Amino acid sequence: MPELPGLYMNFVAAGGNAIKPGARGIVVAAVKAHWGPVGQFIEVSDEAAVKEMYSEDETGGATAFTTLYLALLGGPKTLLAYRIASDTAAVATVTLNNTVTPTAAAALKISAKYPGERGNNFNVTVQSNIVDPTSKELKLYEGTKLLKIFAIGNGDIESVVQAINEDAGNKWIVATKVAEGTVADASGKVFAGGDSGIADVANADYIAATTAFEGQEFHVLTLDGITDPALRTSVVAWVKRVRSEGKGIVATLGGSKVDDTGADAVSTTVTRSSAFNFEGIINVGSGGFLADKEYSSAQVAAWVAGLIAGQSLSQSTTYAESPFDDVTRRWTRSEQEKAIRGGVFLLIHDGRRVKVLRGMNSLVTLQIGQNSSWKKIRTIRVMDAINGDLQRTTDDVYIGKVNNTAEGRLALIGAGKEYMRTLAQSNVIEATGYDVILDPDYYGSAPAIKPEPDQVFLGWTARITDVMEKIFGTFYVQ
Repeated sequence: MPELPGLYMNFVAAGGNAIKPGARGIVVAAVKAHWGPVGQFIEVSDEAAVKEMYSEDETGGATAFTTLYLALLGGPKTLLAYRIASDTAAVATVTLNNTVTPTAAAALKISAKYPGERGNNFNVTVQSNIVDPTSKELKLYEGTKLLKIFAIGNGDIESVVQAINEDAGNKWIVATKVAEGTVADASGKVFAGGDSGIADVANADYIAATTAFEGQEFHVLTLDGITDPALRTSVVAWVKRVRSEGKGIVATLGGSKVDDTGADAVSTTVTRSSAFNFEGIINVGSGGFLADKEYSSAQVAAWVAGLIAGQSLSQSTTYAESPFDDVTRRWTRSEQEKAIRGGVFLLIHDGRRVKVLRGMNSLVTLQIGQNSSWKKIRTIRVMDAINGDLQRTTDDVYIGKVNNTAEGRLALIGAGKEYMRTLAQSNVIEATGYDVILDPDYYGSAPAIKPEPDQVFLGWTARITDVMEKIFGTFYVQ
């Protein structure tokens, strides 16, 4: 029995009853970039926000723009980016001198706001204001593009630091006083030393990031096109562990362009699902074309994450329309059947558009207490949502606050039934047949097991609704 106080839910298949849902939620995307905060969760809501926070530069292994753009196309409620960088990440800097005579000295250090190579493109000019020669201004450029003009008065070092650091519109630089004096005029002083920390990023950096992920509320994790088998194995193991501890998350993973299009693409993709074989992992098997750009299935996984997180509990990803113009490999019908049996999340081109074949996770071999419904993304997302909702409510209202008496247990049951009623109104579960009761194994005139004074055992019954996926008909020709 668990030692820690809390709600412990166990979902078990009930005599062949089918169960299948999906929830609206939050995506966390691990990315690499030449700009933006490292090791922080940053919410991005549109393409412009991605460009501003991380830039669209994807040279040298940067992945932020593609990953976040595709995730946004999926339509998540919230998208949180988390920039990963190695220990080599560094900010670009430039030092300006003062006007002390006869020998000027370094007096002002200006640093890029974030680590990354983007800062190496910055340069500053200090000069007198054309209109008022008694006042100075500091101009910040990115290449030849003027980003900002800072009014720095007479150029006193402390005034310059204040003007730069307290400017609410300054998104690029931070100033530090090095010595006293007045900043000397300068022309096109170039920043240097910026390092994005991408080249040395290792699997260990991603694995270390999962510690931060554990403390963040989210529902779907996607990586930035990573296909390294060892890293995928580590991520799968991590997802299994945190799910076993009650954190209802799923992860979307995929393969390389070679995996997607090679002669052995079908067997490679199906084998990948067999290796995952878990309801919390979605194995994306299709690459895609969008606006003449090719994306691997590992990159398409970001869109799948957004799609899953953007759906209501009563929706399914089956036949969901995608933004892609085509898939990189069109699976035959027999291959599609293998995908269904093999736990592959596949995109297909039906002659008109690219859509999801079926909303499946990578679970291939059912475990004790599971039925075929556990293979559906919708099922797992609904169970996760129910568990999360009940966990929050019991934490806030019941655990440690309500006496474990007959009246207290009745109050808990009443709250549970009311919650089930809201699910029924939302068409997540059937409107009839749901119930919440005290588990008869623990209560009644002759219980099989006597609960401890601080334990409550409930029995929940519901039939979760599903969407139409297979329609059969008989056409009688007269």
